[in-house]
Amino acid sequence: MKKKNNSLIKASDVARWMLNQINKKRELYQNEVVYLIEDKFGSQFVYENRNGNLAINPEVLKEFRKLTEKTVIWSRIEFCWRIRSADDPKVGRLAE
Repeated sequence: MKKKNNSLIKASDVARWMLNQINKKRELYQNEVVYLIEDKFGSQFVYENRNGNLAINPEVLKEFRKLTEKTVIWSRIEFCWRIRSADDPKVGRLAE
């Protein structure tokens, strides 16, 4: 992937890209997308967490949540975001 001019990119741009990806694929795995974000948008949008794993910048996640609050749910079992289905809880954002 080709990086964009990082000085012009905002967390909201990365979040919109994530939304576009989930709309195409119906699910978005955290352990895959974090490397795509780093490659496409730059290291300022990721960080190393306490466990030494690469993680998505909290500001990006905040913007992503704003965009997807009612349409996307987090699956704790699969560690991925996915499109909310009729079987998912109507309230909240977590699915088992």
